[in-house]
Amino acid sequence: MSNLMEECRNSSICDLPISVAGQKITGEVKEDLVQFIRGLGRLFYVVPPEDTSFSDAEDVPKFFYNAWPYFLLFMVIENLILWVENRKTARLNDSITSLSHGIFQECGRLLFRGSESYLYFYIYKNFRICDLPWDWPLTWYLAAIGVDFCYYWVHRACHEVHILWAQHQVHHSSEDYNLAVGLRQSVLQGWCGFIFYLPLALVVPPSQFVTHQYFNLLYQFWIHTETVKTLGPLEWIFNTPNHHRVHHGSNIYCLDTNYGGVLIIWDRIFGTFAREREDEEIIYGLVYNQPSFNPLHLQTFYTKYVIERFGAMEGYKNKLAAIFYGPSWQPGKPRLGLEEDKVKVTKRDKFDVQIPLWCNIYLLVHFTVMVYGFHQLALRYLNLSPVTVLIFVVYIIASLTNIGLLFENHKYAPIYEVLRCMVLVTAVQRLKFPDIECSTLLAAETFFLVSGIFWFLKSIRILDITCTLKPKPA
Repeated sequence: MSNLMEECRNSSICDLPISVAGQKITGEVKEDLVQFIRGLGRLFYVVPPEDTSFSDAEDVPKFFYNAWPYFLLFMVIENLILWVENRKTARLNDSITSLSHGIFQECGRLLFRGSESYLYFYIYKNFRICDLPWDWPLTWYLAAIGVDFCYYWVHRACHEVHILWAQHQVHHSSEDYNLAVGLRQSVLQGWCGFIFYLPLALVVPPSQFVTHQYFNLLYQFWIHTETVKTLGPLEWIFNTPNHHRVHHGSNIYCLDTNYGGVLIIWDRIFGTFAREREDEEIIYGLVYNQPSFNPLHLQTFYTKYVIERFGAMEGYKNKLAAIFYGPSWQPGKPRLGLEEDKVKVTKRDKFDVQIPLWCNIYLLVHFTVMVYGFHQLALRYLNLSPVTVLIFVVYIIASLTNIGLLFENHKYAPIYEVLRCMVLVTAVQRLKFPDIECSTLLAAETFFLVSGIFWFLKSIRILDITCTLKPKPA
């Protein structure tokens, strides 16, 4: 027996399964690495046309949704760099508010199911003037340039048309400037400028249009950072963090500038380019800031203002101007208002609310749970009825809204949190979720039940945990 075992050890046949297994593991690692690099390249528009051309729009992968792991990874790296450089890292309340807006937008996409592009598909099908091959590299590059050119005008219109600004202002509402802000978008942003892309439908196949819309948005994520100062000669052609910082500033010289998506050449051509000034600190946020961590409020407050302004104007000419002229327009003034009427924004304190450490941890954990819940919904929504999807979307939006209210220490937030947790517990007990494991449902029920009991006790002041700071020695 010992001789047999010794022969087996020395035999290449006995090593074969181990060798094969090793090759399989190595192959899987290589494949994962290749996929990671490809995903990374998509953030920078570094993708080969042959791998990102599709015959049908329905075949286009959801590149933006699939990029969320990269978004989170880059945010971690950004904060590590800031920490190493001994600079202020991202604030938890503001960052979660930004990410909540991103989930709001994705929830809107689940509800709309691509219907905002329906008119593009219709025009291409019935009125296109030529048939460019969908797998032709030239078609890919034409689509890339065409989408970016149209995006410039979409973006410019969102700053110069009041009702469009009511949606786009969400993206500018943060007083910070970091990668999380790149995901702070309006639910209706996709509907704001779809008309500007319609001329492309005469030429560009829908699959190419959808693909480059994704890549155009992905590229714009990484330019929302203060950790990258300059990219040298690339600044002449491409939109970069340097240029986009100016766009997000509320300083007078920053207003209505640098609208480009991927290319900055459109701003240089059409006279909307501005350089970052080293002698003037950029003040981020809206000119008239709206202090809030409530994403639902930030999504809707300006639309309410536009409606109120419409109602306050006399005569239909002024009423229509209040909607379709610029945000700075006043009766009797030019369409975009006068330069001398613009408010000079100076350095100001950022809106912030100090809450206990345990509450920050609680909100971070519950936000993570909501992200997981949204992920599960996104995987299944096509197999669910529109009403069911709507119910889940409403719950996610309500949850993210109350997380924002808790960050603000809103007086009714604890009561809302009790209701939110009990709704989830009731749903787990009463509804059937056949494709979710029982252990997962039990964990969710227990987690939300404990959370609900905690906030109930706190809301009736049986349990009162406050943040107490020791006074500093004199």
